[in-house]
Amino acid sequence: QEQPVESGGGSVTAGGSLRLSCVVSDSALIGGCMAWFRQTPGKDREGVASIWTASGSPYYVESVRGRFIISRDSAKNTLHLQMNALKVEDSGMYYCVTDCTFRRRGRDFLLAATGVSGQGTQVTVSS
Repeated sequence: QEQPVESGGGSVTAGGSLRLSCVVSDSALIGGCMAWFRQTPGKDREGVASIWTASGSPYYVESVRGRFIISRDSAKNTLHLQMNALKVEDSGMYYCVTDCTFRRRGRDFLLAATGVSGQGTQVTVSS
C-alpha cells in the first residue's frame, strides 16, 4: 500500500509562512475526508485541519483557525496546508491522512485519522 508523500516543511521564524503539500498516488485511498495532523514530542497526534472531499468544507482546530488554510486539488490527488502567522507552538511533524472522521470525547468531537498517513514533514518555528 503506497503512502502519501508530504513535503514543504522547514524552519521559519515566528510570523512566517509555509505551504505543505501531500500527494496521494493511489486515489483509492482517499476517503470522504482528508486531513493534516501534527505530532510533537510527548503529545498525542493532533488533528489540525480537515476537508470533506465531496463538498470541500474545511474544519480547523481552534488553535490554527484564521491562520491555516486547507485545500485540495482533486485532479492531482493533492492536499495542501497553507500556514500563515506561524507560532512556536505550531512546530511539529505534520502528517497527511487520506481519510478521517470525528469521534466524541466527552462533550467535544475530535478529528481522528482513519486512513493512511505518510512519513510526515517537519515544521520548526523559532522565536
